[in-house]
Amino acid sequence: MTGRTAEPEVIWARPERAGRGPKPAYSRRDIVDAAVRIADTDGIDAVSMRRVAGELGCGTMSLYNYVPRKEDLYELMVDAVSGEYTYPEKPSGDWRADMTAIAHQGRAIMYRHPWLARVMTTAYGFSPNALRFLEWCLSCLEPLDAPAGLKMQLIAMVNGTVMVTVANEQAIAERARGLPWSEEEEQAVRGAYLAGQVASGRYPHLARLLAESPAPVDADEIFALGIARLLDSFAPPVTGA
Repeated sequence: MTGRTAEPEVIWARPERAGRGPKPAYSRRDIVDAAVRIADTDGIDAVSMRRVAGELGCGTMSLYNYVPRKEDLYELMVDAVSGEYTYPEKPSGDWRADMTAIAHQGRAIMYRHPWLARVMTTAYGFSPNALRFLEWCLSCLEPLDAPAGLKMQLIAMVNGTVMVTVANEQAIAERARGLPWSEEEEQAVRGAYLAGQVASGRYPHLARLLAESPAPVDADEIFALGIARLLDSFAPPVTGA
């Protein structure tokens, strides 16, 4: 691909624009914003240098002076939308509450940008907004008496839970859009089938579980419960409990 170098490089260490000449009519951020708009509207597969150039009204090849590879464009896009996190002036002192809040923000950002889960990778974890996010999370976790490595695991697991949850919710929604009936109608049929199977007596453990504790069906409730259970697993044991 044009612009690919023989040595690895970090897009953040690269000047905004390679080459000489008059000041350009647009910036790297203009390119990224155009790419995000395209992805939000038509999906990540619609993002190409040609499409972005058309959005900006410039030549495709000129974009490689700013962004040498599509992978770099993805990294810039991920960082741009990661800038949508909002942080209070300082942590509350309740690390569970702060991490719960950041998890819910992450889920909301991924819903605003449905393509995000597809291109997110730990390789992008050192972009400016990713570092800001990490620094905030570590400051929130100051009250937690745990090694630094364990805190990093907690942050990674919260992020992973958000990504997997949203990706699954999006897949379910996408499937539902292609059905010739409503999601409610399908769930009713599947629920009736499950009830019949449980009533057969072949699944006594499942029957007892459903009788004692019906599973939550609200997506927000399921997400909140999952994050709470995850954070609980990192809490120090209560002496004498």
